[in-house]
Amino acid sequence: MRRLGLDFIRRLEWSGLLAAGLLVAVGIAFLFSAGFRGDGRPIMGYYERQLGWAAIGCVLYMVFAGLDYRIWIRWAWWIYLLALALLLLVFVPGLGVRTYGATRWIELAGIRMQPSEVMKIALILALARLFGSRTRDPRQARHVVAALALTALPMAVVIKQPDLGTALIFPPLALAVMFAAGVPGRYLARLIGIGLLLAAVLAGFTVAPHMLGLDQATQDRLSAMVGIEGYQRDRLLVFFDSSLDPLGAGWNKAQSQIAIGSGRMWGKGYMNGQQNLLGFLPRTVAPTDFIYAVIGEETGFAGSLALLFLFSMLLLSLLRIAGDSPDKYGAVLCVGVASMLFCHVFINIAMTAGLMPITGVPLPLVSYGGTFMVGIMSALGMAQSVHVRKIRSENFQP
Repeated sequence: MRRLGLDFIRRLEWSGLLAAGLLVAVGIAFLFSAGFRGDGRPIMGYYERQLGWAAIGCVLYMVFAGLDYRIWIRWAWWIYLLALALLLLVFVPGLGVRTYGATRWIELAGIRMQPSEVMKIALILALARLFGSRTRDPRQARHVVAALALTALPMAVVIKQPDLGTALIFPPLALAVMFAAGVPGRYLARLIGIGLLLAAVLAGFTVAPHMLGLDQATQDRLSAMVGIEGYQRDRLLVFFDSSLDPLGAGWNKAQSQIAIGSGRMWGKGYMNGQQNLLGFLPRTVAPTDFIYAVIGEETGFAGSLALLFLFSMLLLSLLRIAGDSPDKYGAVLCVGVASMLFCHVFINIAMTAGLMPITGVPLPLVSYGGTFMVGIMSALGMAQSVHVRKIRSENFQP
């Protein structure tokens, strides 16, 4: 047993594991800072709860790393259906929890969870099952259509909650997996073109009515036709013109940009960020979607760059594992996990820097969130399992 344990430890991919551990530590440290009020006491227990979730995540990481990832590939369809069922439970009265105008959570046995985080991992497993098989040619259009259906179904449910930020993760995740699986470029180009066309239609129903000076009731009706809530439309509008609502929808964007810019090169020092300390960056969002702004203000450009370096280490380790995978299932799985992480990092940082509309996408391993932390650590554990089992297994078929 001891020899097996030592062999398992030797097989681990340590650069990604180290990067993930440091990101979790950075997140907990700045969650404490985000809840600090200046008199020596924190006003919120975010960091304490995050410590607990991080501990659970670490345990699950090692469990998933120790188990053969092919188990999850074999059961991918059932996992997908279970995750989809959980996603639909948010609409069941008494189970769905409504916060800030959206129903994204369910509460079971006193435990609150966000099913969309489980759904992202389930989608990765389903796509790995679809494209990893040697009997399915990714160049055939029917397999591309199947992948689109697997992606569109949960995405539509997430938009209905509404949670536009999480919904934005699904398309690039699926495109990255299809690219890695060998789907022809002409298919991918068409899909990207359709996506851009849909984005233009979305802008036509949300931004254009305001620019044309239509009355508020008409703007509301047009936005509702494409499933956009009023607060989501306001976020899109203030992205183009912050002066439209500087004390409302544009407040978080403005304060986040001030926080990041005022950090300059070396920052103001740990727990010395004025935007955070004085509450200009609201404490309801500073520990979650805007934790990068807290880090940028207190550590400056240098600290922000160091954080990006850790994410780069983690992403490169996942791509390296994908390249060394014993089979296509493992390769597609790792690319899916890497693309999910990249989308979260890109959207979150672009959002806090004012380069994208505010969408509510957290920063992996750093932002506060129990389901998000546990989900990311579990996905990383599955990727680690691929590295641990680099022995070729050409005969595996789920």
